[in-house]
Amino acid sequence: MTDIRKQLLAAFDAEHREHLEAIRTALDNAGRGTIDLTDVFRRAHSLKGAARAVDLPAVEEAAHQLEALFSEVLEGQRTLDEPTVATVRQNLDAVEDLIAGLLNPPKTTPTAPPAPVVPAPAPRPRTEEPEQAGARADGPEPGSSPHLRVSAEQMDELSSSMHQLLAELQADQAMGDTLRRIELDVRRLRRSWDGLHAQMSVAGAAAQRAPVEGSARASASFAPRLRDFDDGLKALFRRVSALSRAQKQSAWSIDQAARQVRDNIERVSLVSAETVFGGFGHMVREIARKAGRDVNVRSIGLDIQADRQVLQALKDPVMHLLRNAVSHGLEPAEERAARGKPERGEITLELASRGGRLTISVRDDGRGPDLARIEQVAVERGLLTPRAAGEPSPPLDQLLSLVFAPGFSTAGEVDRLSGRGFGLSVVAEAARRLHGSVLLRPRYPHGTEVLLNVPFSAARQPLLLVDAEGRMYGLPAHAVVRLLRLSTDELESVEGRPTARIEIGDQDVVVPVISLAALTGSAGAPIPAEGGSVKAVLVRHGPRYCALAVNAFHDVRAMLANEVQAIGLSDLVSGTVMLENEVPGLVLSPELLVEHWLRHESRAAGGLGLAPWAPEAQPETRTILVVDDSITTRTLEKSILEAQGYRVLLSVDGLDALNVLRSGEAMIDLVIADVEMPRMDGFGLLQSLKADSRLSTIPVILMTSRDDPEDVRRGLDLGASAYITKQKFDQRELLATIGQML
Repeated sequence: MTDIRKQLLAAFDAEHREHLEAIRTALDNAGRGTIDLTDVFRRAHSLKGAARAVDLPAVEEAAHQLEALFSEVLEGQRTLDEPTVATVRQNLDAVEDLIAGLLNPPKTTPTAPPAPVVPAPAPRPRTEEPEQAGARADGPEPGSSPHLRVSAEQMDELSSSMHQLLAELQADQAMGDTLRRIELDVRRLRRSWDGLHAQMSVAGAAAQRAPVEGSARASASFAPRLRDFDDGLKALFRRVSALSRAQKQSAWSIDQAARQVRDNIERVSLVSAETVFGGFGHMVREIARKAGRDVNVRSIGLDIQADRQVLQALKDPVMHLLRNAVSHGLEPAEERAARGKPERGEITLELASRGGRLTISVRDDGRGPDLARIEQVAVERGLLTPRAAGEPSPPLDQLLSLVFAPGFSTAGEVDRLSGRGFGLSVVAEAARRLHGSVLLRPRYPHGTEVLLNVPFSAARQPLLLVDAEGRMYGLPAHAVVRLLRLSTDELESVEGRPTARIEIGDQDVVVPVISLAALTGSAGAPIPAEGGSVKAVLVRHGPRYCALAVNAFHDVRAMLANEVQAIGLSDLVSGTVMLENEVPGLVLSPELLVEHWLRHESRAAGGLGLAPWAPEAQPETRTILVVDDSITTRTLEKSILEAQGYRVLLSVDGLDALNVLRSGEAMIDLVIADVEMPRMDGFGLLQSLKADSRLSTIPVILMTSRDDPEDVRRGLDLGASAYITKQKFDQRELLATIGQML
């Protein structure tokens, strides 16, 4: 059995237990009328898909029978009475026994395979099944590394507590502020004393010139006390200054240590996408075969690593998208031939790192979105008003965003492949829970693409904090194109709505300027203006740009966003963060804000915020020069970068790299250099590049094991674009840094 097969089965083993336990718990609550039938049905549906992904057809069939039963209950064709509940429990037990037999087969081959549905077996202890104990008693397989068995729940709690610690450290900065204020007070006191001391000296000198016996005696007796006070004040100043320096150093050290622990914890939770999506190619080919389609399935970027929670949360949505690509996208072979296409269709699943986030693309070369059918269903469901004759159709991006509405489906009939009419809302909901976005768009000249954009980690995300009418909001930084300060004289009016002309990609785009407060519930809130200017955040969703006017910008922070159900804002809010003084802030989804504006401005929106469309150009291959005297490091970095589509050249030291750069034989877009190298080190290479006018604009990333603050400062002072230490090497950080520079 291959390593990837073992990993897939291990993931399925954990997943099926979660689904069965949740269904059993729901059945326990059925008598009290609190069962969520939709969730139970989806779990049976997910179990069926997971079994198909790991090629366990018997389990898939048993799960399908459960799915069909719950479907009948949902549709009112059957009631969840006691006999039905008993039947379901028997099916659950049978599925559990079936999986246990398949994943942990006995030493002797049984004479016949177990039936998919059998009467309920005798209860077994829930702690550890005998089959599993026997399998583990044999010890690890030869060549396998030892593993520590840790529950996912414990890891999630550990990660959450670590992020909470970082939040407490941020609050601890208030103590440092207090110490700094004390230091400033002491400085002011010192200056006051210096002035007083000077005046007393002058007075003493005058008294000496006109001696008076009483005053001279008083001055002589007061002088020692003044000297003592002066010495004590100096000592106090030294102690407070030392305390302030020690507190700064301690806070920095604790922060660095906590960040290191946090990075280690997050690294433990990283898994290869292959472990979750590795079996999907086989699954799609099998689905297409049963549907009478001939399809070539390509999987790209499965070696990328991401948070286990993120990948598991996307497993069912991605599987749903792939099924849709077969059922809704690809045409029969004869229809494809009539359109001049190859008879074999193509479906691609691609994972990539872009801008420090995980993007998952599911695309096909089929019919493309049926816009007329989408509009028809939207009108039937009341999502759009019927168009009058000659009236233009709704904007393309608004029309395509409707497919993610709950219950929206263009399927003509419901079958096992179509997902029983649940539509793409499950995909949008999964993206929202992960503080991400989803976009459907046509491909040219034909086909459809669904693009998921989510953070690599389910915990922290960088947020831009803004103020709108006295309320603090967080906007995920990935969707922020730029911050604007617009002159009120430059604002234009289009159909009575304020707009601004903004240069985007060498094009002047008329972008709507919308009050963020008005979008979030303060109806009629004006666009805030101060001093003749408007502060706005330019955001993008798909091809559409909008400028969200706010009262003030604050800062960008990496924060822990918690899930929340906000009354009246549930379709716009993706989470909450805790700000200073225990004040909560709402995290808004820029994508949903744009969609919300589109829904309410469907006719007036038109081409506002749309950059002129141009055919997608093939991305230019960027060339990166890796400079390191270690062959292991060069090989590692080369494999990481080439997996992301970069062209990579190698040099063994700074002098060799300088010769490559000056030869002009290759156009180098970026240099990644070690610091400690023979002949010429990284600092020397950086100085030589910045002194050469032809090469000075090439960005340079220094990567080294030297993390001394002085080294970091020296590298940045010499003109390095970034400084990454090898002790904390994380390929996501490296790729995100490169993405920002290129």
